[in-house]
Amino acid sequence: MSEAVVIGLGQLGRVFAGGLLRAGCPVAPVNRGDDLAKLSRSHPTPELVLVAVAENDLPTVLAALPEVWKPRAALIQNELLPRDWETHGYIDPTVISVWFEKKKGTDARPLLASPVAGPGATLLCQALTAIDLPCREVTPGNELLFELVRKNVYILTTNITGLKTGGTVSQLWAQHETFAREVANEVMDIQDALTGMAQDRDALIAGMLEAFEADPGHSCTGRSAPARLARALQHADAFGLDLPTLRALAG
Repeated sequence: MSEAVVIGLGQLGRVFAGGLLRAGCPVAPVNRGDDLAKLSRSHPTPELVLVAVAENDLPTVLAALPEVWKPRAALIQNELLPRDWETHGYIDPTVISVWFEKKKGTDARPLLASPVAGPGATLLCQALTAIDLPCREVTPGNELLFELVRKNVYILTTNITGLKTGGTVSQLWAQHETFAREVANEVMDIQDALTGMAQDRDALIAGMLEAFEADPGHSCTGRSAPARLARALQHADAFGLDLPTLRALAG
């Protein structure tokens, strides 16, 4: 089996690197500050180039990725949408919506099967399956887009509502469903604007609730919640969206 390049060896990067190795795929690791052009000459034809950097670092890495690696790129970041890779000229990257949690000092814990599409989908599913993390292949295009938006609705709704409610996702829905739906609808307004396509909102809510049921004790608000709200309002301003519930939360 050809090798895989893994850019970024944080919590997620190490999980995928371990899965790839367990599946029999050699891994060439790339750390912050490494010379990508030089590494691409040493590893010109990997089967996959997994970009596992932090969300804020993604644009810089996508812009800097050597041309020989671009057709082999695989992306795993949260809040990911087609515009994020299309801006940098990527045509058909492998994209996975990660539905497992990995925190420092603990094993990766799955919520749902992670959907993945693109040229490297089979390899990524083999890697996750090798370490007992469920994965499923979906088709590029609309099916993948729905899965990306679904994950974004889950992340943004829970993080943003949690700024006010705190607590777990099960408590959120049991005690604050009306508020959660208001936030989710405004999040979906943003997603529709960013993608230029209206998704089935009932299906997105059902998908979010499936994740709630898979991990009812999941905390709503993480460290990134204030930044996610600020970013959501930046998108709202760019598209001229009102979003009174989100704006009230921002004060």
